[in-house]
Amino acid sequence: MTVAVQRLRRSYQRYWYAYAMIAPVVVVLGVLVLYPLAYGFYLTLTDANSLNTARTIGVNEIEATYKFIGFDNYADILWGETAYDRFWSHFIWTIVWTAACVGLHYSIGLGLALLLNQKLRGRTFYRLILVLPWAVPTFVTVFGWRFMLADGGVINSALDFLHLPTPLWLEDTFWQRFAAIMVNTWCGVPFMMVSLLGGLQSIDRTLYEAAEMDGAGAWQRFRYVTLPGLRSVSSTVVLLGVIWTFNQFAVIFLLFGTTAPDAQILVTWAYYLGFGQQPRDFAQSAAYGILLLAILIVFTSVYRRWLNRNDQQLAI
Repeated sequence: MTVAVQRLRRSYQRYWYAYAMIAPVVVVLGVLVLYPLAYGFYLTLTDANSLNTARTIGVNEIEATYKFIGFDNYADILWGETAYDRFWSHFIWTIVWTAACVGLHYSIGLGLALLLNQKLRGRTFYRLILVLPWAVPTFVTVFGWRFMLADGGVINSALDFLHLPTPLWLEDTFWQRFAAIMVNTWCGVPFMMVSLLGGLQSIDRTLYEAAEMDGAGAWQRFRYVTLPGLRSVSSTVVLLGVIWTFNQFAVIFLLFGTTAPDAQILVTWAYYLGFGQQPRDFAQSAAYGILLLAILIVFTSVYRRWLNRNDQQLAI
């Protein structure tokens, strides 16, 4: 202990200026990130809800009466009597939603990036048009889609004009989920396209020329030059895409509010528990948040380890 204290003191005497520069950032992170996280975890260990927390009604000050119950909230969520309806069904849908959205984001974004990486007339204009959905605020985009997907909206009107079935996009569970994936794909493709386009432009053109001289076809150049050249960009944008999509709140909430319980992913379901029902269950809502954090930490660790192992195998 003494050695550690002396080492810390020497480090402080030597780098005091650096510590002074990062101190404000540490304080801000502590107030804005660590304290809410710690308080949220504490709430998960209680039975706090809107009926037993401290509140003011008129001139009356009502004190908090919630109790410490340990890990009962986690046990109830994960293997309680209604665990499937309240957690596992939303967990499965969240996994499907994340995989479908990120897969569509990446495949469509890669296709558009390959197209825009070619020398074609009006390329700058096409880039501007394709980036536009990313520049528009999400709530404007989602409200626009909501009006278009309504019963009398332009999409069903067009389908009806063509004598095709008109799905209940905002009422039927299957079509609600389909619509959510469609809207989120619209919002997320531009980010993937721009990121992958930057990666494509960083690939050395001489590699393609060498591959052509060796007789490689278009598919072989894509497989052995383009994909390896995009590896670092792809791994980063896919990781970010999974984290953002897994926690995507705006699209689901703005599209359906709290009126589509079977289309809610975990993060919007946690919001519903904490703020969309009466009494509001703050403890279980916070427990969902901690579980989401744990799931993403595990996924990120496994994903980074898998990438590092593949990099080592390629380096051999």
